[in-house]
Amino acid sequence: MGEKIMYDTIFARSFSRYDQKKLGYGAFLACFLIALSFSTVFKPYLGPLTVNKRLSINDGLKMVRANDTISSNATFFSNVVISFNATVEMVSDGSSNMSSTSRNDTIGFSTSSSKTLGFNYTNGVIRNDTRLMPVLEINNGSSSQQGQGGVPEKIIEPICNIEGRTEFCEMNGDIRINGKSSTVLQVGMMTENSSWIIGPYARKGDREALSQVTKWRVKTGVKDGDNGVHQCNRYHGVPAVVFSLGGYAGNNFHDYTDIIIPLYLTSRQFNGEVKFLITNKNPWWINKFKTILRNLSHYDPIDIDNEQQVHCLPTVIIGLKRDPKELTIDPSRSPHSMKEFRQFLRTTYSLKKTTAVKLTNNNRRKRPRLLILSRKKTRAFTNTKAIATMARTLGYKVIIAETDSNVAKVAETINACDVMMGVHDAGLTNMVFLPNNAILIQILPIGGFEWLARTDFEEPSKDMNLRYLEYKIKTEESTLIQQYPPHHEVIRNPGAIAKQGWNAFKAVYLQQQNVKLDIHRFRLILSRAIELLHE
Repeated sequence: MGEKIMYDTIFARSFSRYDQKKLGYGAFLACFLIALSFSTVFKPYLGPLTVNKRLSINDGLKMVRANDTISSNATFFSNVVISFNATVEMVSDGSSNMSSTSRNDTIGFSTSSSKTLGFNYTNGVIRNDTRLMPVLEINNGSSSQQGQGGVPEKIIEPICNIEGRTEFCEMNGDIRINGKSSTVLQVGMMTENSSWIIGPYARKGDREALSQVTKWRVKTGVKDGDNGVHQCNRYHGVPAVVFSLGGYAGNNFHDYTDIIIPLYLTSRQFNGEVKFLITNKNPWWINKFKTILRNLSHYDPIDIDNEQQVHCLPTVIIGLKRDPKELTIDPSRSPHSMKEFRQFLRTTYSLKKTTAVKLTNNNRRKRPRLLILSRKKTRAFTNTKAIATMARTLGYKVIIAETDSNVAKVAETINACDVMMGVHDAGLTNMVFLPNNAILIQILPIGGFEWLARTDFEEPSKDMNLRYLEYKIKTEESTLIQQYPPHHEVIRNPGAIAKQGWNAFKAVYLQQQNVKLDIHRFRLILSRAIELLHE
C-alpha cells in the first residue's frame, strides 16, 4: 500500500495536472483502437447464427419489403444474407457449364459491404430438377449503390425455384409482360442481367405435357431504352400469376393435380387481389372451372398470348407452386393443407355435408349413400344393375351417376354420399368433394395398376381425411379375356406390354378394358365399408 502511494506521488510530480489529463485521453483512445483492431482481425471467425426454422419465399419477400421502410440513414445492418439448402446446376447460353453451388441452412449477419449473391445466374438457363430456394440480400447502400441525394436505390432480386414437379419465378419491382413475345422483364439498373426459360405448367419432367406449353423467357437487369424493352401500355395495381392451360388440361385428374391445386397454393395468399394471366388459353376449361377461378381472383382472366399491350405490374409469379405428390398439399412445406383446400371447395360450391354418416346399432334407419361412378366408354361396369341390387341388400341407398363438365352438379352429388366406388379413372379425382370420413373404393383392372392406384388416389385420400378400400379384379372379371386368348401376353404378362411404352399400355388396359365384377366377391368390400361407417 505504501509503495502504491509513493508511485502515485512520483507520477503526480512528474506531470502537470494538464499533462495528466491529456495522457488519460490518449490512453482511452489507444484502448478503443486496440478493441477495433481485435474486431477486424477476428471478424471472419464469427460464424453465422444458425436457425432451425426454414423461411418461406414469402418470408424473404416480406424482409425485402420491410427494408423499404427503413430510413436511408439507418445503420442497423450493412447486409442481411438469407441462405437456404440449395444445389443447382446452371447451363449457360454459351458452351461453358457453371458449377454447382451449395448453401447451408443458416441466417448469417455480416457487416461486409460487398454484394455476395449465392448463385451466379448471368445469362443462365436453369435445367435441373433439384429444388432451388432463394438467396436474398438486403443492402443499406454503399458508395457505388447510392442514388441521387445519397439515398440508396432498392435492390430486388427475382426468386426462381426448381422443385421436383414444377418451376416458378417470383418477381417484384417494375415488371413488364409482353404476351406477343412471351417475355417477362424486370426493369431496373440494380438487378443482375440474367435470363431463364420457364414452362408455366406444374408437371416438370413430363415431355409430352410440356410440349403443349408455351415457353416464357424471364429476364432481369434490363434498362429502359434497351432493345426489346417496351413502354407500359396497361398498368395493374395488383399482383399477377402467369400459368398455362396446355399440358393435360381437360383430363379431370390433371386439371386438379397440375392446375387447380397448384393455382390455389400460388394465389390464395393474395385473398382474391390477384390477376390470372393465362397462356395456352382454353375457353372450355375456363368455363368449367369458372366458379373456382372467381373465388381465387376478383378479376376476369386475361388471355395474355393475344394481348397487344405491354402489361406492367408490381409483382408477378410465373408458373405454379405444387407438391411433388399427386393431389397433395404438404402442410409442413406450405401454409395451406388439403383440409383447407377441401373446405375452400365446400364454400365455393355451397356444399352442405362436412362429415359422412356415422352408423350405430341403435339407429338402423340411417342408410349410407353409395355412389357408383359409371362410364359409357372404357373401364365401365358391365353389370352395374347387379352391383346396385346387391348393395341395397346390405342397406345402401344407391346412386348411379356419370361425371361431366358441370362441376357444381358433380360436387353436389358426390358431397351427399358416404361411399364412392369406381374403376381406376380420372373420375375418382372428384373424391375431393366427399365429406370427411367418407370411403373411397377403387377397383383395379388387370394390367398392373398398383403403382398408379397408390400414387393417384390411395395416398392422396389419406390427406383428405377419407377412408380407402381397394378391390383388384381377377382375370375372369376383365372383358379382355373375350378379346385375347388366356396365354396371350396381354393376359399373362402385362409387364411386357408396359415395357413397350405408355401409349401401348394405355391402348390395351385403359382403352380396351371393361369390368364385370364378381358380385359375391365384391360384396365383402361393401360390407367392410359398412363396418368402417360404424367406427
